[in-house]
Amino acid sequence: MSAKPSAWRAFAQPSAWTMFFFGFASGLPFLLVAGTLAYWLREGGIELKEITMIASAGMAYSFKFIWAPLVDRWRLPLLGRFGQRRGWLLLAMGAVMLGLLAMAALTPERLGTFVALTLCVAFAGATLDIAVDAYRVEIAPASEQGALVATYSLGYRIALIASGALALVLADHAAWPVVYRVMAALMLVPIVACLLAKEPEVIRVRTEGFAAGLREGVVEPFADFFRRFGSGIGLVVLLFILSIKISDQAIVGGIIGPFYLDQGFSKTQIAAVTKVYGIWVGIAGAFLGGVAVARWGIHWPLLIAIVLGAASNLLYLVLVGANGDIGLLTLVISGENLAQGFLGTAAVAYLSALVNQRYTATQYALFSSLIMLPGKVLGFFSGAIVESSPGGYATYFVITAVVAVPAVLLFFWLKPRVRVGGEDGATAAGDIRTKERRP
Repeated sequence: MSAKPSAWRAFAQPSAWTMFFFGFASGLPFLLVAGTLAYWLREGGIELKEITMIASAGMAYSFKFIWAPLVDRWRLPLLGRFGQRRGWLLLAMGAVMLGLLAMAALTPERLGTFVALTLCVAFAGATLDIAVDAYRVEIAPASEQGALVATYSLGYRIALIASGALALVLADHAAWPVVYRVMAALMLVPIVACLLAKEPEVIRVRTEGFAAGLREGVVEPFADFFRRFGSGIGLVVLLFILSIKISDQAIVGGIIGPFYLDQGFSKTQIAAVTKVYGIWVGIAGAFLGGVAVARWGIHWPLLIAIVLGAASNLLYLVLVGANGDIGLLTLVISGENLAQGFLGTAAVAYLSALVNQRYTATQYALFSSLIMLPGKVLGFFSGAIVESSPGGYATYFVITAVVAVPAVLLFFWLKPRVRVGGEDGATAAGDIRTKERRP
């Protein structure tokens, strides 16, 4: 049978388009607690160092593995009738919507409370990510995950257009609280999609007793990983995951918005190029990544993506002192977003191949948290680095490229030792679809 009919079936399945709406839900809060929020704070007269720290509320996404076992094991009392996965999806979507409305009501003038609300929205968004990733892995077999990742990415990036470009354009014509109320209203669309979606058909273990439940939900997901890979290789795999997207994540947060403003670009220009045009370039990169993974497997496309992602950060050097040159901005965003989209798909394919589906939410949350953490930490200090360095922004962008070198070195060490996606190697990743049962 040819590959084309299989690909068509994968994209035609209802779950693929359910993931479009769930991707939209996951993407909507991300910039509203990071990049877009930084514009609101900057216009409020808050110092750059404080902006990058507050906009690092998105670091909550890097610690979601801590409460992922709760999402994996606990069926919500009131929303449980919708199923394990959909119940958590509805709770997280509702919390994001209410949190954005609360941020709009309080505004940064009450900074302490506003920051606390920002952290709550980031926590709800991270919980939503846990539930969406678990739903994706469980709703379809591994052979169809590529289509689900592609449609998820499409929805996610359209949400970035809404929470980035649309929000910035609206902010030129309306107050920021109005903008955040509009963003909150958009969450109603995926909520309706969730109510209509199908629950994954997985029979789950319900262990008896607190101690047994704690071991099954918290200890076993991590013990299983090291049993499959061994302690030594397992630790190196985790180090590799930590290093994959450090360059990418280091410029996603609070630093990039002030950088654009300081180079003389208006919010409308930023919205048009980075949040509309750039998003579509990123979507093209994501689909190119999907094609590369389907054609050559996971390993080599991932290496290419890491190198391109780091190199693309150096493009920002040409914007230093650009004085609002829209042509230069378009050139930089073309290269950076294409590389970013390619890396996103390759990285998701790699992480998905590492998961044992008995512990879907917990293991994937761990992997996806680790992959974002180092870049978020670097982004947290980005404002201080820019303000204290003689080279300013230029020094920071060079740093974000150089820190990808360990990922390349770890890739070549792991390549002959770990097999993912059916490739040859000494240790197989877990792609174990199990029917869980009550012991």
